Amino acid sequence: MRAFVAVMKRDLRLSVRQGADAATGLMFFIVVVALFPLAIGPDPAILGPISGGVLMVTALLAATLSFDRLFQQDFDDGTLEQLLLSPLPVEFLVLAKCLGHWLTTGLPMIILAPILGLLLNLPAVALGVMLLALGLTTVTLSLLGAIAAALTIGARRGGILVALLVLPLAVPVLIFGVGAIDAAVSMGSSRPHLLLLGAAAAVAAALAPWATAAALRQAMT
Repeated sequence: MRAFVAVMKRDLRLSVRQGADAATGLMFFIVVVALFPLAIGPDPAILGPISGGVLMVTALLAATLSFDRLFQQDFDDGTLEQLLLSPLPVEFLVLAKCLGHWLTTGLPMIILAPILGLLLNLPAVALGVMLLALGLTTVTLSLLGAIAAALTIGARRGGILVALLVLPLAVPVLIFGVGAIDAAVSMGSSRPHLLLLGAAAAVAAALAPWATAAALRQAMT
């Protein structure tokens, strides 16, 4: 566990030192959401029904901007090879890096989401469901992004390839997340959608580390 925590803390320190890179996705999230009221007008009757979809889609796009940072920098400077040779199992290494990625990308978006939701006239009764749906979605995206990032290590324009790999896989998660928020807005039951989101996060947590580890081993051979 000490090695696991050490890898996670290392990624957090690197994100703090490279503040501009870490803040790019968050600024994208804020700016794009803030542009919607300017583009379609401030009418609450229009903004309210689409607020959940706007938040979820923007969070997905913002997360894709940072996936290439998961392994590419470590690959370029040789750190990844040393990490793979360490006693820490590769699957735990992947989980540590995914957790570090979520803490620097997903968690800040979750913190800002209530303010942006109110900006889009999201009903206050749906804020709790929105936070839970966004949390489960960003966790799943970090795990899916790790697979794509490992598959594209060393590739030219790897960031574009990562986005192309992640976006199709993220469509079901996006549908469940938006469905949960829409159900809360219409005073319906969000439980089925949240359960499906939780199941998707659990499956990703169980399978993504193994798939990512296999891709990393293949990339280093």
